[in-house]
Amino acid sequence: MTTTTFLTFVGDQCGKAEEAINFYTSIFPNSEIKSITKYRQGEAGGTPELIKHGVFTLNGKDYMVSESNYNHAWTFTHAVSIFISDNSDDLIQTLFEELSSNGGQVMVPLDNYNGEGDYGFGEKFGWCQDKYGISWQFVLTE
Repeated sequence: MTTTTFLTFVGDQCGKAEEAINFYTSIFPNSEIKSITKYRQGEAGGTPELIKHGVFTLNGKDYMVSESNYNHAWTFTHAVSIFISDNSDDLIQTLFEELSSNGGQVMVPLDNYNGEGDYGFGEKFGWCQDKYGISWQFVLTE
C-alpha cells in the first residue's frame, strides 16, 4: 500500500495547477515534475489547458495533482496542510518566505515559541498559505 497527497485545483484555483507545481519544484530541493496529462478537447471535467492528472515530487516525495472546472462546493482548506520539518534554519526560512509571499498569507509567523504559545513541534514553527490556497506548516528540528 502507498498513500500520496492529491491536490485538486477547483474554483478560483482551477487553471493554476501547472504554475503551482512549477513554482513548488523550483523552490524545494530534489524536486521535479514527473508527468502531466491534460484533458482532451471535449473530455468531461476540463479543457485542454487544464491538468487531468499530474505527478510531481518535493524533496523526493510524490504528490499528485488535478484540476477541474466543474462547479465544486469545496476547495483547499487550512485544516489540511503539508508539514515540512528540517534542521536547516536557512532552508525553512527561505521556503516559508517564498510560499507566503506574492499573495500568500502568514497564519502563524515563523518564530521560536518557547513558553507561552509554544506549539511543541520543535525549535521554530510557522504556518502559511500560498497564493494557490495550499497550507504549509514548518518546523525547525534540532
